[in-house]
Amino acid sequence: METLYLQVKGMGCVACKTAVEKAIKTLPGVSECEVNFNIEQATVQYNPKQTNFNLISQAVTKAGYSVFPMPEMEETNDTAAILQQKEQKTLIRKIVISGILSSLLVIGSLPAMTGLKGHPSLMILHNAWVQLLLATPVQFWIGQAFYRSAWTAFLRKSTEMSTLIVLGTSAAYFYSLFVTLNPNFLLAQGLMPEVYYEASSSIITLTMLGKFLESKARGKTSEAIKKLMGLQAKTAWIIRGDKEIEITLEQVMIGDVIIVRPGEKIPVDGEVISGNSAVDESMITGESIPVSKKVGDEVIGASINKTGSFRFRATRVGKNTVLAQIVKLVKEAQASKAPIQRLADRVTEWFVPIVIAIAILSFIVWFNVTGNFTLAILTTVGVLIIACPCALGLATPTSVTVGIGKGAENGILIKDARSLEIAYQVKTIVLDKTGTITEGKPGVTDFVTINGTGDRYEINLLKMAAAVEKYSEHPLADALVKYAKNQGVDFPLPEVDSFAAIAGSGVTGIVDGKLVQIGTQRWLDELEIDTLPLHSYQVAWENGGKTSVFIAIEGKLAGIIAFGDNIKLSSETAIQALQKMGLDVVMLTGDNWHTAEAIAGKVGIKRVFAEVRPDKKADIVKKLQSEGKLVAMVGDGINDAPALAQADVGMAIGTGTDVAIAASDITLISGDLQGIVTTIRLSRATMQNIRQNLIFAFGYNIAGIPIAAGVLFPVFGLLLNPIIAGAAMAFSSVSVVSNALRLRHFKV
Repeated sequence: METLYLQVKGMGCVACKTAVEKAIKTLPGVSECEVNFNIEQATVQYNPKQTNFNLISQAVTKAGYSVFPMPEMEETNDTAAILQQKEQKTLIRKIVISGILSSLLVIGSLPAMTGLKGHPSLMILHNAWVQLLLATPVQFWIGQAFYRSAWTAFLRKSTEMSTLIVLGTSAAYFYSLFVTLNPNFLLAQGLMPEVYYEASSSIITLTMLGKFLESKARGKTSEAIKKLMGLQAKTAWIIRGDKEIEITLEQVMIGDVIIVRPGEKIPVDGEVISGNSAVDESMITGESIPVSKKVGDEVIGASINKTGSFRFRATRVGKNTVLAQIVKLVKEAQASKAPIQRLADRVTEWFVPIVIAIAILSFIVWFNVTGNFTLAILTTVGVLIIACPCALGLATPTSVTVGIGKGAENGILIKDARSLEIAYQVKTIVLDKTGTITEGKPGVTDFVTINGTGDRYEINLLKMAAAVEKYSEHPLADALVKYAKNQGVDFPLPEVDSFAAIAGSGVTGIVDGKLVQIGTQRWLDELEIDTLPLHSYQVAWENGGKTSVFIAIEGKLAGIIAFGDNIKLSSETAIQALQKMGLDVVMLTGDNWHTAEAIAGKVGIKRVFAEVRPDKKADIVKKLQSEGKLVAMVGDGINDAPALAQADVGMAIGTGTDVAIAASDITLISGDLQGIVTTIRLSRATMQNIRQNLIFAFGYNIAGIPIAAGVLFPVFGLLLNPIIAGAAMAFSSVSVVSNALRLRHFKV
């Protein structure tokens, strides 16, 4: 199966997206198709042996719409942007013309509506033939898009918003036309020959204005994508031969050596080969503090170089860069459907036929009960116009689009709308220890010398130990060298003679004429070096899950150093925040119980599963799920992948492995556990926003349809003017979208 991303044009309302989905899904080889009305994008999963873009395009064109492939990574989609600008200019021109003609019609109808005498100079506007002349271009030129959409829907044996608009306005227009041509017929029936050209024209004008405002508002929902696309640099300075040349981003190839100066954007992903600097990666990871970069470190394309200059070798370009992958993930997520949206789609699908039935019933009842044809036609038109299901169809996808985009801005990649919806229901958070709660790599945690804490003695001992360890390939050796540098030891380190590594024991070498031996207690015991003076430190540290290493100079004990997997600075704060939110936080690790309980105690976790084999981690998640709660799993390693997939929501640490990220539903790019807190809060805010939208959309229709049908007329004499119904319908969608846009102000 392959995935195709398409830009869809010609959709007038949310019912249109259902039509596009149906047209594509009927093709052989198409397994899934989801259309996002907000960003006019379709994601199609298909078998290339059975179908292709041409067949998909033909099917969509036959349904009355058009599609073209989307570029995977570009600052803007030029074709779509030009087309959208052209459409909006045409729409504005039509709204202005329609607005002028409709205003004249309303002025001409005021005497009939209010009973007041109009100004003599405006008497000509009261004439039915003049009103017919003004209303006809609005009905059939300005409103031609509605007729076209309604006819296309009719050919598909379906209905949509345009169907309601066309039926409602046509009923008002053609009734008025009949009255204009045959006023005596109505007079003979005892009815007043009133025309409603202003109603049909005003409804079309207000609907067009509403669609324009809705389109402008919807354009803001995909700002996250536009921002991400706008992050990438336009050009890169590379070394070719012995020259520095500037080339476009598309010309950069893997292996190119690129120069980055202070203040410049890093063009593509790569590895630093010379120089050092601090890089602002906040636009990718959400981390506000610049990250130090030196030789061997990775840099991310689109991040900003802050201080020094450096050179790096390109390792990922084009669609393979981190930024391109993020854009792809966000697009896929925004095009996906939340479970609650599928329910709204089903309701919308049945809504229009039901409304048409109610409108017909209203006409029959009022005409038979009162014999008043005008009353019957007004209620029919009012029901058809006010019942547009657009607000209902927009309620969920608009909030989801904004929510997922907001997550991306804060370094949280949400794979699909389902994950965003389920995250707020999670009651148990399972955290892997290594690489999730902790840094995932060894570091020096404690250092004690036999002579106490005199700075000069400590630094000198560290210098000698680091000089020997520099020649070792053991992971702890690298940690000790880094620790020495951070403690202020002068580099370069002294030369070492007679270096030797004793497997499973330690290392030895001569520094400045002195024998240095670094290793385990067992090895030093074998060398008959007394480790008892520092034995209490060893016991305390190892009970806390740390590894102890002794240092001896000239055959005498000089110090002891502890290595451990340091807890991330954010872990304790994030875990406390999750617990305050009412979540049960659990730690899951393959480490021994001593280490696990020590780490859990420091961060405030009370429930621990330790010494769990990788193949059994998913079983623990199943066990927790059997308690009747939705479970989220957070991990970073390959061994976490099965558990991430088993969990109701899998969250991968972005600094971890590709396998873990692929198996997860949500990726925390920065690796900061605060991202879990933000994800849960964002999910809760999004779902609250969706509920508000659905209540508004359902409430609007439930209240509006009976009023339009005339239920208040017998008691209060109130009847909903079709013009008011048109205005309410047009702005209901704008209100729903505007409410969804409040999510853009979500605070981390």
